Amino acid sequence: MDLGSLYETHASDVFRFAFYLSGNRAEAEDITSDTFVRVWSAPGPIEQSTVKGYLFAIARNLFLQRLRPRSRLQPLEDSLSDPRPGPEVIAANRVAYSEVLARLQLLPEVDRAVLLMSAFDGIPYADIAKALEISVPAVKMKIHRARLALSRVEESK
Repeated sequence: MDLGSLYETHASDVFRFAFYLSGNRAEAEDITSDTFVRVWSAPGPIEQSTVKGYLFAIARNLFLQRLRPRSRLQPLEDSLSDPRPGPEVIAANRVAYSEVLARLQLLPEVDRAVLLMSAFDGIPYADIAKALEISVPAVKMKIHRARLALSRVEESK
């Protein structure tokens, strides 16, 4: 499969995955484009049976690389905050969507990645385990715990 058709087939899935991980549209766009740049510059052929998991693993690694520099940043004082409305205000008419994103952001990163790969993109457990370098039982456990955590948040409202 050439890069163009690979991009057309999987770019929206990679973008959605990156967006759910990061919660930021611009960052998700950057992660998506960087993912396909990495695929394009990869030395060997891509195994077609696990291409989606491979792309998600790249996107997740890029997301994690972007988190590292942020951990060293200091928060700005309130007097220096951006006066423009934040994404919550802009997305006020999408309340249900915002609530799901907020609940997902409360999950640990690896649990969120496993849940998104499974629930939203239908990647088989074995492929998720291979992409994240964990066992299939660990994938099942993380999905179960993530679903429980999301249901607890919903019950507390």
